[in-house]
Amino acid sequence: MNALHFAKRICALLLLLALLSALAGCGQSGDESAAPEAIEPKGKVYYSYFDTVSYVYDYAGDSAERFDDRSAEVSLILQEYHQLFDIYHEYAGVVNLCTLNKAAGGEALSLDPRLIDFLLTARDMYDLTGGEMNVMLGAVLRLWHDCREAASTDPEHASIPTEEQLKEAEGHTGIELLEIDAEKGTARITDPLASIDVGALGKGYAVERAAEYLESVGAEGYVLNVGGNIRCIGARPDGSGWVTAIRNPDRAAEDFALRIRISDTACVTSGIYERYFTVDGVRYHHIIDKDTLNPAAYYESLTVITRDSGLADALSTALFCMPWEESVRLAESLEGVEALWIFPDGEQRSTSGFAAYAAEA
Repeated sequence: MNALHFAKRICALLLLLALLSALAGCGQSGDESAAPEAIEPKGKVYYSYFDTVSYVYDYAGDSAERFDDRSAEVSLILQEYHQLFDIYHEYAGVVNLCTLNKAAGGEALSLDPRLIDFLLTARDMYDLTGGEMNVMLGAVLRLWHDCREAASTDPEHASIPTEEQLKEAEGHTGIELLEIDAEKGTARITDPLASIDVGALGKGYAVERAAEYLESVGAEGYVLNVGGNIRCIGARPDGSGWVTAIRNPDRAAEDFALRIRISDTACVTSGIYERYFTVDGVRYHHIIDKDTLNPAAYYESLTVITRDSGLADALSTALFCMPWEESVRLAESLEGVEALWIFPDGEQRSTSGFAAYAAEA
């Protein structure tokens, strides 16, 4: 284990302990005398999925054995989807998105039914968002990814993709280049220069599958947090929700833009402050606007609350890449979806129902 990896593990452990401590005290009823006896929360942390840290919490008082079994199953689900969605590595016995990208321009591949279902969902998300959430943007995103990776190892020579490179890559991003035959269980990418990138959907989709498992076994009072994609299963034992905070993009890490209370739903935030690199004093974040082929410049962060974690993940990216009028119109048109936009000047705007989630500081 190198020093960087060790440091990440220590930071993740400290974050887990902090979250357990903070969330354990949230959501108390106003009548303290009527509150049920405190239940000691349980938590597990995993480091191997979706290039982030994943947490499973139980606030309902499951036995240690039951919690171990349920969290192990959640871990297995995340692992399987991590492998299926990986665009950089292949795994023994698994035909995944990396395999599909490598076969671009060739014959259709037989895919795991779960991957077929995911690709069909991705196509639905494309239609829902007017093309803003496009898994076929891989050729463009790869250029930005490679520049970000190069900048991390040699920041003095950091650069961004040229306009010519981006325009050429744009010609290989059509959703029609992904052909799916659901009956046969096959898919193919027809253009050898096209590729899939599921960073705007994959993690949230996998979290929702894990949540479905927990619901199927009757779990209540569980919280999944996979790289900031939060999914609550049920509510706290006292019937209240959990308080979580939306980070203020322009402030120190301990400063929050807003605190919200949620239960039995998902909450996902897209922001400019985590994955980025700097060239000539300009910061370039990872959320790329399909219209400009450059980092989206409308907002500093955007939070979506809706029950399905996959939908929340997709919308947090799509709405981030749309001008305000279009973004709020789409969000308001979707039943059970609320959103919060934070603009570069710090202004906050939200959908009509978002205020119902606000929690006292």
